[in-house]
Amino acid sequence: MLNLERLRTLDALARHGSVVAASAALHVTTSAVSQQLGKLERETGRQLIARQGRGVRLTDAGQLLAGHAARILSQVEQAEVDLEAQRGAVVGELRLSAFPTAARGLVPATLAVLAAAHPALRVRSRELEAGEGVRAVLRGDLDLAVVLDWYNKPLPLPAGLVKAPLLDDPADVAVPVDHPLAGRESVELAELAEDHWITWGEGEFCHEWLMVTLRAQGIEPHTPHRAEEGHTQLALVAAGLGVCVVPRLGRDPVPEGIRTLAVRNGIRRHVYALWRADADRRPSIRAAVAALEEAAAGVRS
Repeated sequence: MLNLERLRTLDALARHGSVVAASAALHVTTSAVSQQLGKLERETGRQLIARQGRGVRLTDAGQLLAGHAARILSQVEQAEVDLEAQRGAVVGELRLSAFPTAARGLVPATLAVLAAAHPALRVRSRELEAGEGVRAVLRGDLDLAVVLDWYNKPLPLPAGLVKAPLLDDPADVAVPVDHPLAGRESVELAELAEDHWITWGEGEFCHEWLMVTLRAQGIEPHTPHRAEEGHTQLALVAAGLGVCVVPRLGRDPVPEGIRTLAVRNGIRRHVYALWRADADRRPSIRAAVAALEEAAAGVRS
């Protein structure tokens, strides 16, 4: 009889493409992944993986069994969802991700609410950018993700996902205290046309949003410095190296040497939770969304 955990390991390898990536997704060591795959090969009597350069690839038999594994695991997950929904109890494990400022500004309060209200629920959280969170939910690596889009640039969502709005997060512009506009309460983006902009990494959703937004104001931005984390961007601003957009969620404390200025006509992010439609009836999903909404209400107040 095929072992379910070994099938789960094969499925992770097929979806993630390498032993290292599969071990990260399963939260086990690479040695454990290799051992499980070796046992699965002995159980089936077939070679399932083959060496390819420094990595591995699935053989024809491996691809065949991986396809069955994905369907079997989907059925097992659906059975778990149905049983949990029938029981109505908030139990088991919930895997949650949030983009960095939500991980700081929303998730701690959410986890505290869940721990107090549902002590039998085990929550595992991690920090992931919005696009990564969407993909992880689709793959089944996560149950729930907190993601964002911008008022003028929606985040594309594939079919099969459900979302719940949590809050609208205004964003300001951070400038050094000796900037010519630092004494103002608000600015137009066009007034910063000659400044250096500190932005996110190339290809990041927020970086693409910033480029689109500035160019719509007639600004061809100079971006000599890039940083993924908001407080790193603020440290660069404090050093006098440029300006940046700084949303308010999870922002404090703002370093010394910075002024934050409101943007006239406003720029804001939409923050929401999303999960797979086939898991919509899980009490743990509903409890987590309710806890996120409670935490978000605290931010708004």
